[in-house]
Amino acid sequence: MIEKNSVFTGLIVGAIVPVLGYILVEFIFGLLAQAGLMEYVSGGGLSRRMRTLALLGICTNLIPLNICRNQKWDDTMRGIVFPTLLYVGFWIWQFGRILF
Repeated sequence: MIEKNSVFTGLIVGAIVPVLGYILVEFIFGLLAQAGLMEYVSGGGLSRRMRTLALLGICTNLIPLNICRNQKWDDTMRGIVFPTLLYVGFWIWQFGRILF
């Protein structure tokens, strides 16, 4: 069994949670578009929506980070930070040309 307070656990959680968060937020946006509460994305807005979805997916790592802080699992928090920084670096590399 995997130890709860370990860097390895944090690496796994930090790598998986943003992907699941991205999928969940994209699903919610799709439901809102089908219900007529949001516009469907086409053309230039696609880049803006991808940028927003990716950023919200990365921000979902704040949830397990806060849980680990409350449980005082410092090693797991350290493990979560590394994949988060990789995702942020990729986000800046991907969308930095648009923003800056």
